[in-house]
Amino acid sequence: MDRPSPHVHVCPDPAAVAQAGARLWVDSVRHALAARGAFHVALAGGNTPRDVHKAVSAQADLDFAWHKTHVYWSDERAVPPTDEQSNYGMADESLLCAVPLSPAQVHRMPGDADDLDAAARAYAATLAHELAPTDHAPPALDLIWLGVGDDGHTASLFPGSPLLRVRDRWVAAVTDAPKPPPRRLTLTLPVIDAARRVAFVATGRGKAEIVQAILEGPYDPERLPAQAVRPAPGRLLWVLDEAAASRLTRTRTTV
Repeated sequence: MDRPSPHVHVCPDPAAVAQAGARLWVDSVRHALAARGAFHVALAGGNTPRDVHKAVSAQADLDFAWHKTHVYWSDERAVPPTDEQSNYGMADESLLCAVPLSPAQVHRMPGDADDLDAAARAYAATLAHELAPTDHAPPALDLIWLGVGDDGHTASLFPGSPLLRVRDRWVAAVTDAPKPPPRRLTLTLPVIDAARRVAFVATGRGKAEIVQAILEGPYDPERLPAQAVRPAPGRLLWVLDEAAASRLTRTRTTV
């Protein structure tokens, strides 16, 4: 199978990555509002997006758009929203607290639910209600942010997971993640691939080896789930700092 050809943008440092991420957010908002009158974005977890969130919240160009913005998550851990491991909690601290979003515009992924399968179905129903997909097509978010783990996982799609082959669910429960906590919720590949833009963000020399393996190594999505992300041509973007991109050998765009 041919592998996708993402746009790879390399920034000098993490601060520049954050600013590039904010510009991508603004551009995505403008396209979405012009085409559909609303902007739907899914956030990533982990620590790397924190600076992107702060840069986004400082964008005066977005003041007109917050009342038309809806926020979702690509995955969530089975912890309360106040827990330091919560992806929602990180976003609440770095973005949501600084922008004028109403509770109805923030669609928290309920990873702390007792019944994760029911929670996955409920979140899929939320996506269907808000995005109104047609003919059983997956809902199309305007922008999905993703990170990448040292093992090549993205969202909560881990190496060897049967969820990499799921095509009939939009959201799935994870009960055996190889890193704590083992219980999670995640978007599945059909939803990720349906997005109008998918943006991976990675910074630091510690990501250089896995970034090179994903972008330039053999195509093996069972081993490197981030390779399984295959939106339509032109919709996949990687935003890296020089350190994370330091092992890449192919053409890249420096910004």
